[in-house]
Amino acid sequence: EVWRSRLCGALSSSSCQLYFAILQQRIRSTADRHCFCIDDELSYENFYADFGPLNLAMFYRFCCKLTKKLKTFTLAKKKIVFYTCGDQKKQANAAYLIGSYAVMHLQKTPEEAYSLLVSRNATYLPFRDASFGTCVYNLYILDCLHAVEKALRYGWLDFSKFDVEEYEHYERAENGDFNWIVPGKFLAFSGPHPKSKIENGYPLHAPEAYIPYFRKHNVTTVIRLNKKMYNAKRFTDKGFEHYDLFFVDGSTPNDAIVSKFLNICENAEGAIAVHCKAGLGRTGTLIGCYMMKHYRITAAEAIAWIRICRPGSIIGPQQNFVQEKQASLWAEGDLYREKIREQENDLSQMAVTRILSGVDDISINGFNKDQTMPGKQEVEQYDDEDERNGITQGDKLRALKSKRQARASTGSLSLAHAMMHYV
Repeated sequence: EVWRSRLCGALSSSSCQLYFAILQQRIRSTADRHCFCIDDELSYENFYADFGPLNLAMFYRFCCKLTKKLKTFTLAKKKIVFYTCGDQKKQANAAYLIGSYAVMHLQKTPEEAYSLLVSRNATYLPFRDASFGTCVYNLYILDCLHAVEKALRYGWLDFSKFDVEEYEHYERAENGDFNWIVPGKFLAFSGPHPKSKIENGYPLHAPEAYIPYFRKHNVTTVIRLNKKMYNAKRFTDKGFEHYDLFFVDGSTPNDAIVSKFLNICENAEGAIAVHCKAGLGRTGTLIGCYMMKHYRITAAEAIAWIRICRPGSIIGPQQNFVQEKQASLWAEGDLYREKIREQENDLSQMAVTRILSGVDDISINGFNKDQTMPGKQEVEQYDDEDERNGITQGDKLRALKSKRQARASTGSLSLAHAMMHYV
C-alpha cells in the first residue's frame, strides 16, 4: 500500500489526517485508519468516450460524505484514507474530487492541492469532450481545481444553498434537461419542441412546460441557437424576451453572433435561459464566452466549470474556439468594466452637482438599454441543410442522455407534473 498524498494535517481540534491513495485492490479499515472508496458509488454517465469530471451533485455528495467522516467522534484519532482502485478514468475523477474538496474546505490553493495529488509522480488522464471521434482538447485536473476556486470566489458554488435533489431531478431528460451554470444568470437547457411528446425514446417538452419554473426563478430571456422548432410567440406572449442566434450544430459562432449574445445578456433584466438542440455544444460555448469576458476566467476554467454543472458541454472545435477567444474577450471585458466605472463616476458627479444647485428631484438614469439592445424582432435565421434533413450531433447526444437509467432518488415525474407546484 502506497499513500499518494497527505492532504492536510490536524483539522480544527481533531488529530485525524486525511490521505488519498491509488491502490491495486480494496482495503479494509483498521484500528488506526478508516478507509473508503467511491469508485462504484459515484459514476460518470458518458456520451461517448468522455469520462468526467463528475457533476456538481456527485461533488456535493462526496463533500458531504467526507465532511461527515472528518467530524465523526469515533474517527477523530484515525487516519481518513480516501482511495481508488479503479482504472485511470476512475483515478482522474477521484483526484478531481479530493483536490476540489481541498480547495473548497481545506483552504488549499489549486496548485497546492494538485501538487499533493502528484507528490509521488502520479499521472492522471486528462478529461476529454463528449464528441464521437478524436479528442482535440485536453482538460486537466488542475483546470477543474481552478474552476472550483473561481466558482467559490464568484458565488457560483455555494453548497449551503444547493439543492442536490432538485439538481438531479431537472438534469434528467424527462424532467426538462436543464442546469444552472451561473446561478441567477444562466440556465442551459435542451431545446423545446412544438408539443410535449416522446420521440425515438427521447422526451420532448413544449415551451409551456418550462414557464412555471422560469417565472419562479426570474428567467426573463430565452435565447435559441438552433433552428426554429417552436414559435417564439409561445414565450413572448407570456412576457419573456426571445432571441434567435442560429449557427450550425457542432460549429462555432461568428463574431457577430458572439457580440449579439453578449449584448443581450448584458442588458437582460433577469436570468437568461439558453438552448440549442441538446443544450450542450453551442449553448456552453456562448455562455463560456460571457464568463470569460465578465469574470476574466480562462477558457479552461470556463469549460471545466460548465462541464461540472452540465456534463458534455462544449464539444469538438468549440473547445479550441473558446481558447482562441480568451484574450480578446478579456480585453473586451476590461474595456466594458472601465466604461461602467466611468459612467458611475459621471452619475455620482451629476448627483452632487444637482444637490449643490438645489435640485429637489434627483432622478439619475443610466444609459438607455433600448439604445444598445438588439431589437425585439428575431435575428435573421440562417438555416442549415444538415439541421433540416439529417440527424445532427445534438440529436445523437439527446438520444444518448435519454437512455440513461433512472436513479431511484430522482423519481420519474414528468416535467409538467413536477412543476405544477410552481404555478
